Amino acid sequence: MFKIIPSISVSQGKISILKKGEFANMLKYDINPLDHAKKFEEIGIETIQFADIDGTKKECPVNYGLLEMIAGHTNLKIDYVGGIRTDGDINKVLEYGATYFTASSVAVEHTSLFASWIISYGREKLSLLAHTVDENIFVNVRQKITDVDLYDHIQYFYDRGLKYLKVTDKNRDGLLEGPNFDLYTKLNERFPNACIVASGGVRSVEDIQTLKDIGLYGVIIGRALYEGIVTLEELKLFID
Repeated sequence: MFKIIPSISVSQGKISILKKGEFANMLKYDINPLDHAKKFEEIGIETIQFADIDGTKKECPVNYGLLEMIAGHTNLKIDYVGGIRTDGDINKVLEYGATYFTASSVAVEHTSLFASWIISYGREKLSLLAHTVDENIFVNVRQKITDVDLYDHIQYFYDRGLKYLKVTDKNRDGLLEGPNFDLYTKLNERFPNACIVASGGVRSVEDIQTLKDIGLYGVIIGRALYEGIVTLEELKLFID
């Protein structure tokens, strides 16, 4: 089943989006996060991504009060991402209502720690998020491109049981210019047993259909929904 995963990304309590993953290039929206989440639930969405932009920048969860509100007023499963660096961070977001968690920078800077989480929390509980520029890893919190090869980075954790993988092409993220379909095709061929989720760039239902046809596990959608470019009615076409 192809998963539609709307993203509620927040900064200072407001729905926001980072263009190209850059903190200095942020769009803010006058949308109530809880109301937005309830609309997703009404059309049959089961899981959303809760992206804590402030948490990413601070390197620890920040908007957990809002996380708790959404968890307490909906039956949505929530995948939290943003600033997870320690077991304490994980326990905190789970305590405040997250069902799953996603980590990114820590997997680059402390590979053994993230690998240990696959065992200690279980492969169904966590996802690896890889930001990439020209197939090298981009560390969002440091705002820098590394010399770490995207495929080698993923392979390390794939060999250790990683199941869920989100990949974002930084140069497409938040720009409404379309996903990097070639990248996702390569990833799907190289890691056939991973559940790969595309993130960034979706601008139409046609983009969603193409990602589904590639054979991905799912897609994360943010800005296109915030701006009504992809409607909730259109999303229903992909919800079983």
